[in-house]
Amino acid sequence: MSYTEGYLKEVVAVTERLDASRIDAMIRILVDVRANHGRLFFLGVGGSAGNASHAVNDFRKIAGFEAYAPTDNVSELTARTNDDGWSSVFSNWLKISRLSKADAIFVLSVGGGNDEKNISANIVSALKHAKEVGTRVVGIVGRDGGYTAQVADACVIVPTVNADTVTTHAEAFQAVIWHLIVSHPDIKTNEMKWESVAGQATR
Repeated sequence: MSYTEGYLKEVVAVTERLDASRIDAMIRILVDVRANHGRLFFLGVGGSAGNASHAVNDFRKIAGFEAYAPTDNVSELTARTNDDGWSSVFSNWLKISRLSKADAIFVLSVGGGNDEKNISANIVSALKHAKEVGTRVVGIVGRDGGYTAQVADACVIVPTVNADTVTTHAEAFQAVIWHLIVSHPDIKTNEMKWESVAGQATR
C-alpha cells in the first residue's frame, strides 16, 4: 500500500470514529449563544490559527454570529507577545473584549493545551479566564484533548489512528467539523454562494 492510499484509509477511519453526539452538543450550545446575542471567540495557534480565521469568516457569513479571532490582529498579537509574554496574549485580549457568560470560546488545537507541561499556555490561560467569568467553552482537538477537553462544555476529540499523523488529521478535521456545523440546519442562516447558484441553475 502506498503512503497516499494509507493516509486516505486513515481519513476514513477518523471519520468513522468521530463522536457525532459531541458535535450535536456543540451545536446546541452555539444555537443558544447566538439566540442570546453572545459572541464567539476562536482560539488557535499555528495551523489552527489559520483555521480559526477561516472559521470566523464562515460563522459570520453563513451562520450570522458575531465572531472574532485574536490571531487575526497581527499588530496586537505581536505587541502583547513582546510586552506581556506569549502565555497571556489570548487572556488579556479577551479581557479587553469584555468576555462574558453570554459569549463562547471555540478552541481549535491539536493537543488542547497542557497546564502541567506548559504546552499552549496561552490557550490554557484563556480558558481559565473564560471559566472565571462563566463563558462556555467548545472545542475541536486532537490527541486526548488536553486541558480543553477537561474544562469544555462540549468538545470533539479527533481520534488518533496513527501517531505519525496526529497533527495533520487534527487540523484537517477541524475544518471538516466546523463546516458541518455552519451548514447544519439549526446553525445556517444564509445560503452559501455555490449552493445558491446551483439551485438557480436547476430552476
